Amino acid sequence: MGMAKAAPLILLLVSTAMAIQLVLQSTVAEPKEVDEWLQNLQTSKQTVSRLHFYFHDTLSGKQPSAVQVAQAPNTDKSPTFFGGVFIFDDPLTEGPEPTSGLVGRAQGLYGSACQQELGLLVAMTVVFTTGKFNASSLTILGRNAALQQVREMPIIGGTGVFRLARGFAIANTHSVDFTSGDAIVEYNVVAIHY
Repeated sequence: MGMAKAAPLILLLVSTAMAIQLVLQSTVAEPKEVDEWLQNLQTSKQTVSRLHFYFHDTLSGKQPSAVQVAQAPNTDKSPTFFGGVFIFDDPLTEGPEPTSGLVGRAQGLYGSACQQELGLLVAMTVVFTTGKFNASSLTILGRNAALQQVREMPIIGGTGVFRLARGFAIANTHSVDFTSGDAIVEYNVVAIHY
């Protein structure tokens, strides 16, 4: 494999390693704190949190929030962009306007994993940077049929306030520019946690 072809893979591996290190540094509690949390878990009641925010996925311009890092040999010929893989670090806001209040970031990757329609495999960590969920995160992993108006994806875990989280995220396309690929997606999230 030539250096030009290996560069996206190397970038992906280095980015993933750096992200894991940052997450571990920011969310791993001291053993004593973990022990106390586990003791309290036995008597804790489940909490249901409903969250609402907008995801701004920008592929165009000088500072895109999503970039393509890999593709299959036939990706450009595929009507579903099958085999294309993107890494993203998208802002999450209170409203659909890009200038709306920032509540966090969605960080992860998505790849076109369907040959019949635009079906993305999404691995995303939603990191909250303000409010009562500041420094906590939710992890979403699942299929996103991107051209359907409304989609549902599972929450498979979380950190901080959202330890042991489960639930679902409903994604509703607010706007999309089919020329640039830029999209604003409304998320309604139900997270069950302790």
